[in-house]
Amino acid sequence: MSTTIAVIRGDGIGPEIMDATLRVLEALNLDLNYEFVEAGLAAYEKCGELLPQATLDAIARHRIALKSPLTTPVGEGFSSINVELRRRFDLYANVRPAISFPNTRSRYQDIDLITVRENTEGAYSAEGQALSEDGETATSVTRTTRRGSERIVRYAFDLARRTGRKKVTIVHKANILKSTSGLFLKTARGVAAEYPDIECNEMIVDNTCMQLVMKPEQFDVIVTTNLFGDIISDLCAGLVGGLGLAPGANIGADAAIFEAVHGSAPDIAGRGVANPCALLLGAAQMLDHLGRVDEANRLRGAIRATLAAGDRVTPDLGGSGTTQSFADALIARL
Repeated sequence: MSTTIAVIRGDGIGPEIMDATLRVLEALNLDLNYEFVEAGLAAYEKCGELLPQATLDAIARHRIALKSPLTTPVGEGFSSINVELRRRFDLYANVRPAISFPNTRSRYQDIDLITVRENTEGAYSAEGQALSEDGETATSVTRTTRRGSERIVRYAFDLARRTGRKKVTIVHKANILKSTSGLFLKTARGVAAEYPDIECNEMIVDNTCMQLVMKPEQFDVIVTTNLFGDIISDLCAGLVGGLGLAPGANIGADAAIFEAVHGSAPDIAGRGVANPCALLLGAAQMLDHLGRVDEANRLRGAIRATLAAGDRVTPDLGGSGTTQSFADALIARL
């Protein structure tokens, strides 16, 4: 049975890496259909809205979207289109794998870990933001709920069990933030007790960052709150060569959006040299979500083999290829 996906081609390098990604997906013979919708600067220039209702309707209808990077105009509209999408569809789980690939600029070998970040609460909820009249004091509200904490931790443990991973690390700052981070930790402990087959440990966030740099192989699945997860997931991307190899999934009960987590890179847009790996790996996460695990693994295997060969890869990966020549190499291997 065919599946229809809402596709946001994005801004800057977005259309280039999306075109390459869709070519590779077509080579997998997946029987996918696409509804192309607009968001970001492209949507704003066309219809005066950063996130048109037609786009929201398409995501709600198909319940799955593949998204290239978006540009949010400075000084108007949403603080972040990504944050708005997560809020609109209650995409509470941000899932960021960090996996080593050959011939990258990584300082490490054999990294294979996943950060599961709560996506809707905490510091990014933008509640109660205010600036005093004299401009000297800024305040905001950080809200953590038992429900939000429970569902993200349960997602992490279910993910570990489903994918054969053995360990979940709960990351917090409950030694100082005794109410918000304390509630998260207390709730996480209760959930962890329901998964005796999964090893569990706890780690304060600053120590986690140090340990990730010193001994990253000790981690398997990390689960944490919104702000901590944002920082940790980018740190983990640095362990494996940067954001050009960093995909992301935003999962909710009724919808899921898969993406490259890097920016729209307007400085190289139109030159045909953008690395499509992050979006391709996001597409592999999408295939996992659709139950097409074998095809997802074929795609990851083709990416690994192409990087190992070093042929036709983009300049950021040390080659002289183009976005489309990279796609050509993947298609030949598939």
